[in-house]
Amino acid sequence: MTRTTDQQTTRRTTDPYPWRPTRRRLTDTLLTALAPVAACSVALGALSTWVAVGRAGDPARIEVTAGRVFLPYGDTRDTAAFFRITNSGDADDRLVRVSSPGVGGEVTLGRHRTMGGGAAYRDEVDSAAVPAHGGLSMSPHGLDVILRAGARWELGDPVPFTLHFRRSGPVTVEAVVVSPGDVRASP
Repeated sequence: MTRTTDQQTTRRTTDPYPWRPTRRRLTDTLLTALAPVAACSVALGALSTWVAVGRAGDPARIEVTAGRVFLPYGDTRDTAAFFRITNSGDADDRLVRVSSPGVGGEVTLGRHRTMGGGAAYRDEVDSAAVPAHGGLSMSPHGLDVILRAGARWELGDPVPFTLHFRRSGPVTVEAVVVSPGDVRASP
């Protein structure tokens, strides 16, 4: 028996083609190579999508300045606040909400619309775009923050606000109470 084994061993080592491709061996080899190729393809697709939707490069860099709140006049406490928002980053962002602990009631985003004959109305807005390398200036004739004034506000009082952005998160800033006729009221 030992002799037969030696002959088989001798035959295998002298064979010029010791490994023969078979259908099973080729299938196993292709399946083994397919897994890393598929993983690389998925990763490349995910990275391409990430770049295409603006997530690559610098994120949005938001700065909020020139906060002003109109002191209400007459018998109403409804008023508006205005801010200048700049985005020096490479990605767009959205202002999605505004809040303030110094305000009595709900704070919403709104837009003034002018109709024919000098009439105007206010629409509530869900969010506002802040483009990359651009900005957003709120004004009494466009986008503003609609709120109910505090009971004891006086000219020059600071009012804290937090502006919430979709990508950048919250930014806390103070707005100064000004008279609606004040030239400096426009940011």
